Amino acid sequence: MQAQKNAQVPVAVSAPVGFDLNLTRTLVPLKDMSESHLLALLDDAVVDTVCAGQTLFSVGSYDEQHVYLLHGDVVLVAVDGARTLIKGRSSLLPIAHQQPRQFTAVAETDCSVLRINSERLDKMLTWSQVADYLQLIISRERDLDEDIDWMMIILKSNLFFKVPPLNVEQIFSRLTPQVVYAGDVIIRQGELGDQCYFIKEGEADVTRHTDNKRQHLATIGVGRCFGEDALVNETVRNATVMMRTDGVLMRLEKQDFYRLLKEPSVATLALAELAETMAKGVVAVDVRSEEEYSEVHLPQAVNIPLNILSIKSRLLAKDKLYVFYCDTGRRSRAAAHLLAQHGYRTLALDNCAQLFSPAGAQQYLTDKQNYVLRNGDVILGQG
Repeated sequence: MQAQKNAQVPVAVSAPVGFDLNLTRTLVPLKDMSESHLLALLDDAVVDTVCAGQTLFSVGSYDEQHVYLLHGDVVLVAVDGARTLIKGRSSLLPIAHQQPRQFTAVAETDCSVLRINSERLDKMLTWSQVADYLQLIISRERDLDEDIDWMMIILKSNLFFKVPPLNVEQIFSRLTPQVVYAGDVIIRQGELGDQCYFIKEGEADVTRHTDNKRQHLATIGVGRCFGEDALVNETVRNATVMMRTDGVLMRLEKQDFYRLLKEPSVATLALAELAETMAKGVVAVDVRSEEEYSEVHLPQAVNIPLNILSIKSRLLAKDKLYVFYCDTGRRSRAAAHLLAQHGYRTLALDNCAQLFSPAGAQQYLTDKQNYVLRNGDVILGQG
């Protein structure tokens, strides 16, 4: 059946029900996200109840969703009519995720499924794991011991979710400290602004004047951001912020924020050159989760998940060349870029989406064995 881009998926959708966060935390790769990033992701996700006999998705369709089976049973029907039963909680991975869809999924019993936009999941997952990487790097710097808490709060700010994860290490270099005192007015309602602020130390009051009356909106403390509308919208300040105590603010200028939005270039390797390059001894590194890697991967590829990259990077040799890959290219570009900043020779595999397409997977993703690095060499692992 010919694939139809953005084909409509015939599914009966009921009113969304509440999330079971403990259950959601066990799903792959959601389990490798921080709670703050996971909750932000779930803001746009939906849990549907699908009745027996109804369709979750159809063969040949591009629905651009990760669909997880939470409860109930689903039958996967192939083009040739072959049927495979999937029982709820038998797998923590998304259902038959290749796109275009290789199966039609039909509810065998009443089911509940979690639907998440794949692109948003990939962005939030990469951001979360790069933040984990940076947290481990920061924790090794003794002179930053007093700063790590507020720094991690900043990395979890919604403001920076728009910034490419490759720029995460630049964020703090763009922030300028500003000592402030109780009673200082930092921003004033009605004024134009070209910077935002994070509170590193101290507290501030947020107020708004309406009909000649002053309304106290909130008291904010360490880690809180204010004035961010000036960075993303051409609008006047909608409130006044005055320091309640002495403190220290970290200021981000609009132009610096725009610079953070520009993704840096990363050295890449074309998929067509992969086999020849690996034959020369280049090591392929799969940065997906252990569960994703165990399903299938490139021949003799080792697995170093992005979220533990800073721990496992000691296994890499700086005189060897490594090519990083994942299912979309976002996590692998981040890994290649971050390690290149620390002196490693890295490439990010281009065309990762093609690698994980049905045709690409059949040609390239042929290995299910576990490989590890020892003294810089790839060896067969245990299990």
